[in-house]
Amino acid sequence: MKAFLCFSVLILVGSFSAQAQENSLPLPERAGGTLSDPAVVVDLPDAPTPRLRDGTPDLSGLWMGGGPTRDIALGLMSGEKIVLLPEAEALMKSRLSKDDPEASCLPTGVPRIAPYPWRIVQAPQEGKATHLFFLFEGNIHSYRQIFLDGRAHPDDLDPTWYGHSIGHWEADTLVIDTIGFNEHFWFDFKGHPHTEQLQTIERYTRTDLETLENETTIIDPGAYAEPFTIKFTATLRPGWELMEYICNENNQDVEHLLGPAGNFPGGVQ
Repeated sequence: MKAFLCFSVLILVGSFSAQAQENSLPLPERAGGTLSDPAVVVDLPDAPTPRLRDGTPDLSGLWMGGGPTRDIALGLMSGEKIVLLPEAEALMKSRLSKDDPEASCLPTGVPRIAPYPWRIVQAPQEGKATHLFFLFEGNIHSYRQIFLDGRAHPDDLDPTWYGHSIGHWEADTLVIDTIGFNEHFWFDFKGHPHTEQLQTIERYTRTDLETLENETTIIDPGAYAEPFTIKFTATLRPGWELMEYICNENNQDVEHLLGPAGNFPGGVQ
């Protein structure tokens, strides 16, 4: 049964050294297709950021957290604000919880995420990586593909749920630039909108073995008067694996979502 947005990001960073680190750590219990118990805490060793053979940080591992769910404004960095244009503000106020595309098992887009685990995988495993993948446990088991081979965005993109993403390293931070989004997904339960002019700049920094920081700048002159940046932190969950989760099976979300967008029980962010 689907209770929250099922956005599990898999960024495949295939590093044997990091996998060995993960496999040597304690294995907490986790039921597939259900929220993880927040009381389960694994005492991770005090270790520095792992690195791949080419010296870049190794982002591999299963993570929890790292993005907005209930209200994107909860992640605003100091001094940042969200200024909606009048048309976008009117659209947001008109939205109903039952109309959230995520509630109907559609993709969550960027930067929305769910309280489910996600993994990072990078390829190839040897030499300089050319691709990075975000794989989702829930909803439609789709994925994001990040190109790290130096290519530019195509001139003529068909709008999609996850857009077209290219990435590069700035010191120890992975920077992902994405354009080419469609207008279908919501940023959060509150229904923050966007247009096809949306561009996101994500900055992932693994500050130590167990911590992955994500700063995302939202640039959309069609919906917002100025760009704004949000920040969330993901925590390593060693020993966990992504589970099969079929959102469409017995999906009872929509019939229980009443009232305006954002009218959602619980304390998720």
